[in-house]
Order: sequence, then C-alpha cells, then structure tokens
Amino acid sequence: MIFAEKLKSIRKQAEMSQEQLAEKLGVSRQAVTKWETDAGIPDIENIMAISALFDISIDELLSNEKGEKKPAEYLFESFTEYDIDEPKHYDMKFGGAKRFRLSGYEGEKIRVRLASNTLSTLRGDFKVKIDDIRKRIDVDVNRKNGVSEATAKEAVSIFVQIPSTYIGKIECAVNAETVEIRSLECDSIELDVKTPNIILEDISGTVEINCDLDMEVVCHSLKGEVDINQISATSRIHIPEDTVFTAVTKGIGTSISYEKAGRQTEHFDTPNAENIIELNGIKSELVICTGRGV
Repeated sequence: MIFAEKLKSIRKQAEMSQEQLAEKLGVSRQAVTKWETDAGIPDIENIMAISALFDISIDELLSNEKGEKKPAEYLFESFTEYDIDEPKHYDMKFGGAKRFRLSGYEGEKIRVRLASNTLSTLRGDFKVKIDDIRKRIDVDVNRKNGVSEATAKEAVSIFVQIPSTYIGKIECAVNAETVEIRSLECDSIELDVKTPNIILEDISGTVEINCDLDMEVVCHSLKGEVDINQISATSRIHIPEDTVFTAVTKGIGTSISYEKAGRQTEHFDTPNAENIIELNGIKSELVICTGRGV
C-alpha cells in the first residue's frame, strides 16, 4: 500500500474529514487532498506529525507494502506504571532517546514505555525509577551494563503518559532527535532539552523551552504562552494561520522576524493578545512562520 492510500485509510478509520486533518496539522485541505491522491508527499515535519497523530511509525507510513502482514511497531519494549491519586508536580529526567513523546490521557497511572527495534537487551539495559515524594513524582531513566547515551539516542524511543486529572507543574529533561508534547493542560511545562525538533499539539498553559540548539518548533495550536530560552541560536516556530498572539523579546541581542508561506514579511502579531510567543536569552533569533506545508 502506498503512502497516499495509507493516509486516506487511517484518516477514515479515525472518522476524520480532510478538513479536520488539515486543521490538526496546520495545513490547507488542498494539501491533504494532494497527499491522498499521490500528487505529492508531506515534508518531514508533517510526516512526523501524522505519525504521532495516528500513533503509527514513520517506517510503516512510508513503507510500500505488497500484501504482507504489517510488522509490530517495535520489536522490543518495556513498560513501567505507577498509580497517581492526586495532582502532582512531575520532575522527569530521561537522558538520551531517538524519539520522546509526552502526553496526557484519561487514566490514573503514569506510564513510561521504552521501545526499540534494534536493542534486544532493552529491558535489562534500562531501569525506570519512579519516586512518589509528597506532592511530587520524580521519574528517572537510568542506563545499565555500560550502555552509552549515544546508543540510547540511536536506538531507543520513550513514550510517557500522565493522567490528565492529576497534572500539576511539569519539568522534563531529555536529549532526543524529536520531542513531542501533546494533549496536556496545566499551568506550566518546563522543557530542558537538546533537540532540533519539537512538536506541540493541544497544549494549554505555559510551555518553557530551554535549548541552545537551532530548533524547528511545530506548534499546532497556541493556547497560552510559549517561551523559548536560547543562547547564540536561531530557531523557527510554525503556527497555524490566523493565530492571534503577541511576540515578546527579552534578554540581550535577541530578535524576532516573521515569515508567511516561506517568505519574509512584516510582523503580524497583535499587541496585548492573550497568547504569547516569547524569546529570551543572548544573541538569539526566532522566526515565526505561518503557511507551513501548503
């Protein structure tokens, strides 16, 4: 099955229209039509967004199947769960990973899933430690048996789910190729990350991103504030068209510029809007972009 057929099939299985899918991805309906008629293929950011939205691996999305049975998403996995019974402050340190996804869900357990297609010793090489200390949950992923962070970044994906009912403040540190934060509503999320790619979807509250690498931040919806703190970096944040927001610069030598459909343009923020995009740090630049993937 080619990509166009797969996309159309999984969209219909999710009972989602082309317009609804386009809205979730921050693209036009015409773009979705083009992909589903095999007249084009999404860029890598949209491929990652589709993968996360439908919980299907990128390899499976792009593989050209010929009737064979679909393989499992990952060959090797480990699961850790812990019951939560009240709102908590989550302090989580995960180290290196190829892909990291944090999301809220309707349940009463924090769930940590480690997955790999190449590391058969995954269960013995990684230990997830969860400590419940009064109003705080500490989560740490520790490597064992001499496994390096480089190996973790190459071979291991981490998926974390937190009960939506019991989310307080979140602090999260991870070093990953892609970081995804989805379906979370809380006062604040602080991310100490080393990553070139961040995806934010259905987030309400303040998201603070501390990262000194150049980043592509894909923000599918803006409901609150996104603060980006960087030193000597140039990053881009993609937001849906017609998003109403205020842009703020703080720090030393920071600047914000704007693009529409890949072309530089005058500022299009709105003074005193409720939603805020803020750049803070030293000698850093942020480009605010709309019209991605059209």
